[in-house]
Amino acid sequence: MISKEVRRFYDPTFSVSEAYRESLPDLQNGAASLIEGANVPIQQVGIADFKLPLKFRRREGEALSLEASIDGYVSLEMDKKGINMSRIMRTFYKYKEEVFHLDRLEDILRAYKKDLKSQEAYLRITFNYPMMMKSLRSDLEGYQYYKVSFEGKLDNYDRFYKFMHLDFEYSSACPCSYELAEHAREHREVAAIPHSQRSVANVTVALKDEFFVEDLVNICRNALNTETQVMVKREDEQAFAEMNGAYQKFVEDAARLLYEELDSYNSIRDFVVRCVHMESLHSHDAVSRICKGLPNGLR
Repeated sequence: MISKEVRRFYDPTFSVSEAYRESLPDLQNGAASLIEGANVPIQQVGIADFKLPLKFRRREGEALSLEASIDGYVSLEMDKKGINMSRIMRTFYKYKEEVFHLDRLEDILRAYKKDLKSQEAYLRITFNYPMMMKSLRSDLEGYQYYKVSFEGKLDNYDRFYKFMHLDFEYSSACPCSYELAEHAREHREVAAIPHSQRSVANVTVALKDEFFVEDLVNICRNALNTETQVMVKREDEQAFAEMNGAYQKFVEDAARLLYEELDSYNSIRDFVVRCVHMESLHSHDAVSRICKGLPNGLR
């Protein structure tokens, strides 16, 4: 058999006919005999971190257009070699002009199950959400950005689960350090400054009803009180120092304060919180985790 010479050539005028398209190999949809390794189901397979500008619903005012990172997955049954990966993006693109909120994810997940012939589907959309924040005492304003994720899951019984994730930054002034600093001043007339640190609460809520990013931000603000500031003058810096003095907290306090606030909302079915105080005293972090404690719930 004489092999044909292969040309190193790209033809920009080549047009794909339907017959040519049908002739293209498709290993992902091949027979079970092509499977490598154990012939078992895979819980999630898909693509992560594809980017799109999407519009997000606000509690008040017009929708915001933001860059979003999307993870999309479906389940894969045994005896199936793989999925058509491009359908994850192609299906999502049908909704790219929609205004996004958590319930919109259910529509896309149902389309995933149909288009990819899967039993389960999963979707996560991550973005930075801006909110205008006023300074404590001056007339300044600036944008605070919050890392937010919308997460949705459609199981093999077509039950839809929706979650919101938020990273909330705050300041934590150590009560122990405050008392020790005051002791040094009173007993030895030595200047001492109690330590505080930038801290973050990673909050995940499982939701029953409609919920907005602003709602979860306000829950964190009400619970912790010492959110980091955007724009400050001297009077704002002084106010922030007073606020940290008024709302001192250990990492255990932060977790319990968030629990108390989250547990008071009927729209929140379940929640889990991870608080991290990035210590200025130590070279390690202080961490506290807490969940609502429902049987078979978030952990």
